[in-house]
Amino acid sequence: MNPFDEDKGDTRDFRPELIEGVRTAAIALKDDDSDFDALLEGIGDARFVLLGEATHGTHEFYKARAALTRRLIVERGFSAVAVEADWPDALRINQYVHAEEMGEEAKRALDTFERFPRWMWRNQEVLELVEWMRAHNAARGKDAPKVGFYGLDLYSLHASMREVVRYLEPRDPVAAARARDRYACFDRYGTDPQAYGHASAYGFADTCESAVIAQLMELRERVVMDGVREEDALFYAEQNARLARDAEAYYRTMYAGRDESWNLRDTHMADTADALAEYLGRRHGNPARLVIWAHNSHLGDARATQMGDQGELNLGQLLRERHGKETYNVGFTTYSGTVIAAREWDMPGQRRRVRPALRGSYETLFHEVGLPGFLLRMEDLGEAGSGLRERRLERAIGVIYAPHSERHSHYFYADLPAQFDAVLHYDVTRAVHPLDRDAGHEEEDAADTWPFGM
Repeated sequence: MNPFDEDKGDTRDFRPELIEGVRTAAIALKDDDSDFDALLEGIGDARFVLLGEATHGTHEFYKARAALTRRLIVERGFSAVAVEADWPDALRINQYVHAEEMGEEAKRALDTFERFPRWMWRNQEVLELVEWMRAHNAARGKDAPKVGFYGLDLYSLHASMREVVRYLEPRDPVAAARARDRYACFDRYGTDPQAYGHASAYGFADTCESAVIAQLMELRERVVMDGVREEDALFYAEQNARLARDAEAYYRTMYAGRDESWNLRDTHMADTADALAEYLGRRHGNPARLVIWAHNSHLGDARATQMGDQGELNLGQLLRERHGKETYNVGFTTYSGTVIAAREWDMPGQRRRVRPALRGSYETLFHEVGLPGFLLRMEDLGEAGSGLRERRLERAIGVIYAPHSERHSHYFYADLPAQFDAVLHYDVTRAVHPLDRDAGHEEEDAADTWPFGM
């Protein structure tokens, strides 16, 4: 029987020896780059370093990930940052950090992130990182391999189809015409891919599955003979065609249940990471090393969570299964503070108050440690590890924050030491700094009425 009450969380007090064990293993953060010395030691020779976040709008998470990313690039030779964003949107940033358009500004390069939630990538913290990446690449010299910025996600069905046609038009107009004809299968549904998913899932229309598969297969047969830039262009086009294939399947399965569509999405992200690592390794002549940014729910090994029990897999699990010790997984947690999040889908992101974590959760346990911020490497836990492996509540806030249904909307059970190789805890956090005027306005949530505000 589960020792936790499903509505109220764990009502037991933490054992003093557990709190003291975590406190002993914790490495206090001092808000400088040396905070990550022990983390870099733990990462060792890993080729895939996964940096999570417990929300999609917390300054401390973005700041720490950026600082660690810079060190991995400079000190460990990491060749790419791959993020929970769509491939064509992120490629504009890749062009910026490679200085392919000399006069472009970073803010303009971020304009490609047009769909909800814009603040997730259009924020000051990301802006500073991509400006640093551009300067770093420029300082390396003309012939040195450049660090890139890429997207792993699959929501850009229509944008990716347009990019495939755009690639083909100047190179092979006849092939471009075939691509347009195949992708025209989606025209009757307008620009909303969910309309296609609904119609195809319930048998109101034939699917476009064969069209997107045929286009991907044809693109894979193309041969490049014009040098590195053409090799890159074909690889980018092929990833867009593969995204179109996987997005078609994703939207078609949205109505079959959460688990199937979630698994398709995370498998696509893992396959993209592998394709990118393989391609960059071939281009640069040595195994590529990737920093991956995504939510904890994508990067924390699903096998150690309630979602895994229900049939979900995720990106972190797949990379661990495929690459073993070459994968190092870092989670992030917070107890309270503020965050940028929306009240509902497609609404502006607002500065919201994050309620103190529920009693019995990992976040509350870490709060009891009494440090403003700390690094916890699972290899350092010692006897405290057995206590942490008792499944506890863990919080996940995405682009929507629903404090009045906090337990139901934002918590799940997990074995945190099995999820992650290390965790960075920031006890009180602040909202990320969005670039758009319609995001970041202060909004006071109603008074705390938990648990009656369900």
